[in-house]
Amino acid sequence: MRRLLVSLALSLATVSAWAAQPTVGDQAPDYKLQDQKGEWHTLASDTKKGEWLVLYFYPKDFTAGCTTEVCTYRDDTVKLHKAGAQVLGVSLDDVKSHAEFAEKYHVPFPLLSDADSAVATRYGVLTDHNGQKYAKRETFLISPQGKIAKVYKDVDPEKNSGQVLADLAELKKGA
Repeated sequence: MRRLLVSLALSLATVSAWAAQPTVGDQAPDYKLQDQKGEWHTLASDTKKGEWLVLYFYPKDFTAGCTTEVCTYRDDTVKLHKAGAQVLGVSLDDVKSHAEFAEKYHVPFPLLSDADSAVATRYGVLTDHNGQKYAKRETFLISPQGKIAKVYKDVDPEKNSGQVLADLAELKKGA
């Protein structure tokens, strides 16, 4: 019975996190996280340059899908910068893991450590599988004003960067 109650509580926590996910037009939830170099990032510091922000959450460093995704974003970094966007990856891995991952795959953008899962919870992407917590693979495109402009669910690691680039072009046309 106790196990059932614990399982139910975890399921409700996951549903609660999902329900709290910000949607298009909402103010993006703030964060204060360290990157692979130990530098701190906040929403205010990352949007102060008047750039769009691609905040993508991923489950785990060094896994197949996450490696594909980070390399695709790495390869599209110049295009994204030309489109006026900066990229930040976020997972529950620690700073050391991010540093090793970034070094191995020559990642030119910050990978943020959300080791206590507070930011994944605020963005509604925290999930659990067999007792293992991780961030779902979802991306948030945030306007220079700090508003959610687009939410990408069930992200394809090979295609997400291209989707973001296409949507940035459309959003900038409409502005």
